[in-house]
Amino acid sequence: MTEIVNPSRTWFTAMKDSTQEDWDALREEDVAFRAGLADRVLDHMRLLDDQGSSFHVTRLEHSLQTATRAYRAGMDDDYVVCALLHDIGDTLGVYNHADIAAAVVKPFARPDLYWMVEKHAIFQGYYFFHYVGGDRNAREEFRGHEHFDLTAEFCEEFDQPAFDPAYDNIALEEFAPAVRAFMAKPIQPVVGGLSGLSAE
Repeated sequence: MTEIVNPSRTWFTAMKDSTQEDWDALREEDVAFRAGLADRVLDHMRLLDDQGSSFHVTRLEHSLQTATRAYRAGMDDDYVVCALLHDIGDTLGVYNHADIAAAVVKPFARPDLYWMVEKHAIFQGYYFFHYVGGDRNAREEFRGHEHFDLTAEFCEEFDQPAFDPAYDNIALEEFAPAVRAFMAKPIQPVVGGLSGLSAE
């Protein structure tokens, strides 16, 4: 078990006993913690490479291929990063991976890209749900939504064809600067926890 070392900056054991000085110290620490978010996300992406499956590619290779296809099609950097991260929830969210991916990108993604990531699993189902006892037309529930076409295009052009082991993917390290830039500029307020507070 890892020993917990208190740096003597806070001592409360219940939040109701905390002080302004405690939270000033914690805010300072949180700035450094937030600065490491992109690297933690990239580390988590590497977990997607550890997969035994009948797919021809690992989940990491699928993610890289999806992002590479989007990049080569001229999509903007934020779109490409969302394409890269769209399946990051696969390791923990085996029943709702898109929800986890959407939560990861939500503070940084503009609304159309957030919706695309959040709904992509339903839209991707158009290509296979009917083979596994589902309704391939489940996405029709969202027909008429302003981001329907964007999400359908994402799945058609970039997500569903990204299982080709012969495709020349861009390496994860080459996407790292774009991931860091994306996560350096939150555009949505975060509610709950230090990350939603100003460090100033």
